[in-house]
Amino acid sequence: MSNGNGVTAAISSAAGSVSDKASEIGSAIADQANKVMKAAKKKAAPTIKKAKAQIKKAEKSDTGKAVKKAVAGAKKKAAAAVKAVKARVGGAKTATKKAAKKATRKVAAKKAAVKKVAKKATRKVAAKKAAAKKTVRKATRKVAAKKAPARKAAKKVARKSAPRKKTARKVARKR
Repeated sequence: MSNGNGVTAAISSAAGSVSDKASEIGSAIADQANKVMKAAKKKAAPTIKKAKAQIKKAEKSDTGKAVKKAVAGAKKKAAAAVKAVKARVGGAKTATKKAAKKATRKVAAKKAAVKKVAKKATRKVAAKKAAAKKTVRKATRKVAAKKAPARKAAKKVARKSAPRKKTARKVARKR
């Protein structure tokens, strides 16, 4: 039995020949289309020249000049109308600009007020911290002051108890 290699080769060669033939036909059609286009342009060239000449002639004629004037007048009127509309819309814009400026001023004033309040609050907090530090310092001073007499008393007790021990030892030695 065959494993199909021969069939695959035959199909691939057929596909290759079909693609080659299609590209040949496409290039032939493109060449023919180019030839036809060139011939059409050659035949149309004189009529195009005549049409352009007639347009120039019409523009130079009295009616052509009148048309140009009418078009220019219409353009001026349209420009004036556009300016009028922009002026009206621009007036509205100036009003909105004024409102925007007022709003920004209000926002700036609010921000300034918030900053002032924040500064005051920080000052108060700083003052409270300073007062707290002062009270802590006072308390430590009081504690230190209380410790000093306690130390003195302890030293006195130690002094008093030392002689007693000596006498007790002496007594013990004597016995």
